[in-house]
Amino acid sequence: MQSLNRAEIIGNLTRDPELRYTPNGQPVVSFGVATNIVWTDKNGEKQQKTEFHNVVAWRKLAEICSQYLKKGRQVYVEGRLETRNWEGQDGIKRYRTEIIASNVVFLGGRGEDGSTSTEPVAAAPTEDSAKSKKVPSKKASGEEEVNIEDIPF
Repeated sequence: MQSLNRAEIIGNLTRDPELRYTPNGQPVVSFGVATNIVWTDKNGEKQQKTEFHNVVAWRKLAEICSQYLKKGRQVYVEGRLETRNWEGQDGIKRYRTEIIASNVVFLGGRGEDGSTSTEPVAAAPTEDSAKSKKVPSKKASGEEEVNIEDIPF
């Protein structure tokens, strides 16, 4: 029998991504995403609950997320759930469940500066950097890149 481990969320970043490198040089980024559920209770009153998710991305996807995502930005994250454990300095075993991202799509939303956008946040490239730079596509999956020369503007 097959099993399935898949997570999909749409929410807003709760903090700027934190990019680190493993001892062998692999980039890894972590960031938080908040999702909300709203419902009406039996008394007709509107209720809301917020869930906070820890997201981790690796390799090229980590670098793209680190460069273009900011606190407040709305994102779609697709990946799998993974729980890791460690022993804290106090000797107590700790657990953390994370979404290991395989795909991140930058959606419209508010960045920390208050701006809104429906496109990925990216600086306009200069002509001399256009030959060597690549920018992330709107769908920033781990290995998917768009050559700057292919962009029609």
